[in-house]
Amino acid sequence: MNRWVRWNIFFRLHERAKGHATFRFLHEMEAADSFTESQLEELRARKLQDLIGYAYIHVPYFRMRMREIGVEPAWIREPKDLALLPLMRKADVRQNRELLRSDIAGTLSSFTTGGSTGEPLIFDLSKRRVASRVACRMRTSRWWGVQVGDPEIAIWGSPVELKRQDTIRKVRDWFLATRLLSAFEMNASTMSRYLDVLERGNCRQLFGYPSAIYLLCLHARKEGRNLRRLGLKVVFVTGEVLFPYQRELIVETLNCPVANGYGARDSALIAQECPQGGMHVLADAVIVELLDANGRPVSPGEPGEIVITDLYSHEAPFIRYATGDIAVMSPRRCSCGRALPVLQAVEGRANDSIVAPDGRIINSLALIYPVREIEGIERFRVCQKATDCFHVQVVRNENFPSDAEARIRRNWTQLLRAPVRVTFEYLPELPLEASGKFRHVVSELAAVRELQPGR
Repeated sequence: MNRWVRWNIFFRLHERAKGHATFRFLHEMEAADSFTESQLEELRARKLQDLIGYAYIHVPYFRMRMREIGVEPAWIREPKDLALLPLMRKADVRQNRELLRSDIAGTLSSFTTGGSTGEPLIFDLSKRRVASRVACRMRTSRWWGVQVGDPEIAIWGSPVELKRQDTIRKVRDWFLATRLLSAFEMNASTMSRYLDVLERGNCRQLFGYPSAIYLLCLHARKEGRNLRRLGLKVVFVTGEVLFPYQRELIVETLNCPVANGYGARDSALIAQECPQGGMHVLADAVIVELLDANGRPVSPGEPGEIVITDLYSHEAPFIRYATGDIAVMSPRRCSCGRALPVLQAVEGRANDSIVAPDGRIINSLALIYPVREIEGIERFRVCQKATDCFHVQVVRNENFPSDAEARIRRNWTQLLRAPVRVTFEYLPELPLEASGKFRHVVSELAAVRELQPGR
């Protein structure tokens, strides 16, 4: 069955049967890829005015909040005017779920975040918002020359998708040439089986968490498997911060580029890397603000919390939704020619950073690299208990050196400019987050959480 039939017949029928305007949205989004900056800003302003007007009339929560602070819908004309509105956080969604539903909404579907931050969330998505999410992924996949119909394997950890693998879904996946493998069980025997699937699956695109695909590539090397001849066109990664060492190994092992994406179940696909390397914000679908700890916009090149307004979320609006993630906007445009703005870096969640004894906020990479340089460490997780206290969980092998602990303490003491207390725990495996993701560094300090505006 060729890709044309899957894309033009099966996928279109599938989306139509679900009542999704996916292809209409895709057409709009691909047209926006050729817009000038002024055309893009005009489109965003129109969409924002439509969203705010709808939310004020039909969504009790936003009507109530806007009246409380004395803001009229007509005052919100362009993205910078969103600063007139309060932020919306997970707690607001959790406490006001009924009030966040439009009084003329059609069928809404319940979705749940994985709760990797300890705050699982149940929220509603309309058919429009679901279709826009699918369209965003189709749009960015086509940047890389692949689409629905090109055989795909996904290594994913969402309990939602994994629990829905009933007969109907399996038949659908067969028709659309996609296969879902669980990221929850990345042990040796499971990874060997996944490699068997890859080698005989005629796969053209691989999708999943960076940590899961990185582990799979490490395992392939251990087993002496040559995956460079598979014919993969691209590896899409999302759900976690992609580290340079992960990208390097994946590219070398699979002989294809890695396309980094940033998004979340509650905030959709926000940014996607293009073949020229630009991490593009999908600005015609979502407005992204980067704010400091006081809720003020940061300048390009400075880190700030990602706050999103989903322009397709009318029936259950996400307006100025604070994600808890940290990013840096680039002052430059991408050489691909798209007017879409570019993220310079996505640094992960606020509590993926650490606090030094002198009060500096330090990116987690600073802790990670000294540990990675030690031969014999296969996997690790660092938890900051205090500014000078860390607990490290390690999976090690026979090459683990006797002076490893002393080297880590010495490196971190230099980094933090103060003596540190470090305890070590050696385990055969490290547990994943409830979502199936893996986080190398987690800080339990309130000072890190206070990086988030409104805290």
